[in-house]
Amino acid sequence: MNLITVENISKSYGELELFSDLSFSIHKDDKIAFVAKNGSGKTSILNILSGEDTPDSGQVVMRNGLRVSFLSQSPQFKGSVTINDTIFNSDSPQLKIIEAYEKALQNPDDAEAYQKAFEQMDIHNAWEFELQFKQILSQLKLDDLNQKISTMSGGQKKRLALAQALISNPDVLVLDEPTNHLDLEMIEWLEQYFSKSQLTIFMVTHDRYFLERVCSQIIELDHGKLYTYKGNYSYYLEQKEARIQLEQVETGKAKQLFKKELEWMRRQPKARTTKSKSRIDDFSEIKKRAHKRRKDHKIQLEINMERLGSKIVEFHKVVKSFKDKPILKGFEYVFKRGERIGIIGKNGTGKSTFLNLLTKTITPDSGKIIVGDTVKFGYYTQGGIEVKPEQKVIDVIKAYGEFIPLAKGKIISAKQLLERFLFDGKKQHDFVEKLSGGEQKRLYLCTVLIQNPNFLILDEPTNDLDIVTLNILEDFLLDFPGCLLVVSHDRYFMDKIVDHLFVFKGNGDIQDFPGNYTDYRVYESSQPNTPKSEKVQPSDEKTDQNKAQKLSYNEQKEYKNLESKIRALELDKKALEDKFNDTSLSQEDINTLSMQLQELINDIETKELRWFELAEKFES
Repeated sequence: MNLITVENISKSYGELELFSDLSFSIHKDDKIAFVAKNGSGKTSILNILSGEDTPDSGQVVMRNGLRVSFLSQSPQFKGSVTINDTIFNSDSPQLKIIEAYEKALQNPDDAEAYQKAFEQMDIHNAWEFELQFKQILSQLKLDDLNQKISTMSGGQKKRLALAQALISNPDVLVLDEPTNHLDLEMIEWLEQYFSKSQLTIFMVTHDRYFLERVCSQIIELDHGKLYTYKGNYSYYLEQKEARIQLEQVETGKAKQLFKKELEWMRRQPKARTTKSKSRIDDFSEIKKRAHKRRKDHKIQLEINMERLGSKIVEFHKVVKSFKDKPILKGFEYVFKRGERIGIIGKNGTGKSTFLNLLTKTITPDSGKIIVGDTVKFGYYTQGGIEVKPEQKVIDVIKAYGEFIPLAKGKIISAKQLLERFLFDGKKQHDFVEKLSGGEQKRLYLCTVLIQNPNFLILDEPTNDLDIVTLNILEDFLLDFPGCLLVVSHDRYFMDKIVDHLFVFKGNGDIQDFPGNYTDYRVYESSQPNTPKSEKVQPSDEKTDQNKAQKLSYNEQKEYKNLESKIRALELDKKALEDKFNDTSLSQEDINTLSMQLQELINDIETKELRWFELAEKFES
């Protein structure tokens, strides 16, 4: 059943054309993700679908009586009202019935009103919806329904807006970054909720696991054209790559045809027959196809990292509390070179406080935090860039100098640097306040990185960044030689770039876990619910347990991982050796392959040696 049809819509702001002549449709039970680069008009399209905005041309046709709920990135509420007032401010018939029932429960003396409310719950079968309603509020940690909006944080308001959108039971949900400001537990709950529900969803999200597990269709806006992929994120990546390769083949064919037609045009045939005139008319179209270029610029981040000494950061018995709430209880840790640590935990467990302690924005109640003399922090905060009135993009970078030093003694102008961060010449002279949220975050990231830090701290860096920029940022971070500390609710991002976790469990309890987020979830799910002291080990398992105890937890994990890594490297080695069978290889190609093969052999030997060391310890 077709619910919404978008026909040839266009939108511009002054001279800036965001998009033009776009058409697509939304059918019942569709779960669609809309993917595009920052600044392409994603939020404008969501605003048009929700009725918050109108297109300059074209139209949006909806079924009669269609109810649409919209979750914006920055929801607005009246400060004087409560959570309860906001939730029940809806035209949903079932919500009105539940509201009457809740009021009746608060006035037990009015037996007649209670009986009437109870009967209405029965007649309209609202009991199941009430249970769902309470589950949503509980999962999103909105427990105090009498709390006033004016006392809520930005993250709490975003969660309230999400709850309002879900509870209003709409025909279509339009969502702008629904996972922002949710902790990992909330994200996983929402993922399951959407996967199992019959909701019709159209959303923008940068969370790639969310895309993978929730969406059944992806619509991409790429260079002004829409492409539809009937599948999840993995399918989208495969099909997009195939499409780009096909485009490159077609462009290659067009170039060959262009050369041929160009020769014919240069001969300037005197006899202008109808056929030759038609061929001349076609020449301009061939030329256009032959000169087609994909403008997929990539951010090249060759920062000139300051040298990092042997002493980096040390925490010695650090204690920190706010009022009666403990954040750290005698925390100890010594950071090492090249560490890549992720920080996870529920909202309010002290993650941001930990970062502020590390950067000495705040001081501990007791204990010491020692920072090495060579450490230079780069701190990307959730607050983002400070937007000054009438400040242009180029001026933000020039504040750090007309020329910026890069690695290996290179320098780059402010203009060239911005181009590397995907800001073209025209965009560089735009006012910062006119940039999209994602573009402002990209500019802020630029200002953090060009200061050449050797200890990079990223607090929710993925919020509002498009997937293209995220992939490039991940590639940069994988090559970053300094220390890296990341707070993020983006599970895909964490899995890709960190190999160690600090798990903030609340009440000052911080677990030091050797692995990424998926490793932690697997480990956590394998743990019995009964306390360790109550576990009884079967006699036939005691020997293995005693052996395992001779290895630390880190060593046990390393021992298991090494086996799979060695097998994978052996397969890579065989594939590389097979390439030598190609008789068309040049001497330069053979030399390159030989160097790669030797590096692979060295890596295998190093890992095998370590595996034997651990195996000997395990067997002894």
